[in-house]
Amino acid sequence: MMKKELIALTIAGNDSDGSAGMTADLHSFYARGIYGMGLLTAAVAGNTTGIYAQEVMPLAFIQKQFDVLNDDFQINALKTGMLANKAVINCVASNLRKYQMGKIVLDPVIMTKHGNTLLDDDAYQAFLTELLPLADIITPNFYEQQKLTGLKLANQAEIKQGALKLQKMGAKNVLMKGRHDNSEQSTVTDILLTADGQFHEFSKPYINTDRINGTGDTLSAVIAAELAKGKSILASVATAKDFTYEAIAHPIAVGSKYGPINHFAAQQDVK
Repeated sequence: MMKKELIALTIAGNDSDGSAGMTADLHSFYARGIYGMGLLTAAVAGNTTGIYAQEVMPLAFIQKQFDVLNDDFQINALKTGMLANKAVINCVASNLRKYQMGKIVLDPVIMTKHGNTLLDDDAYQAFLTELLPLADIITPNFYEQQKLTGLKLANQAEIKQGALKLQKMGAKNVLMKGRHDNSEQSTVTDILLTADGQFHEFSKPYINTDRINGTGDTLSAVIAAELAKGKSILASVATAKDFTYEAIAHPIAVGSKYGPINHFAAQQDVK
């Protein structure tokens, strides 16, 4: 008898250079021993020097992907990525309420790691009201944390305050990813607030490199992969933090500028 594979789904945009978005998610699922599926919301034409064009998928096509996947597969966990606009966010949220697809990892993709805004005001409000309350865990970067909480997050106490605020907004568990844009810092510390009200810290050495494309996608995808296996939120985040660090710590020569992280280096010890 064939073994029934565990399945994780990424609902995201695809980056043509393979460094981020859906491609990075699928790399991560594979590396963690999970069968990965991709529900395409957008496509990006880009390389390591920049993004040059993008197309949002028609809503009818996004809806059809939801329907056909749920007609045939039992999905164990999922993660979201680039959702582009209000209509796409509403479509995704509606289907997450309609179908049972396991644990939901919400990677906001509201702002870039450099602080640039990716959603207009209507889409942002839809994200807050329709999508955020569905999250088993949300994984915002530093600038997304500031946007979502309205706080400066200047110290650890304020970061914890922000996590509690996001939990009150509906997310069951909150991972406040550490800021990593200062070449003088020595560590990157992520703070996890679990549903039971407990805080947990995960620290790794800071690595000064421009090979970080797909870092946030990878972290959230590995969390989804581990949740698909039935692991706890705490164990899933710990594995994801270790995996992402190893992928950053062993850079690969792909492209001419801001390259991808190295999923090969982090692929060992799949359980």
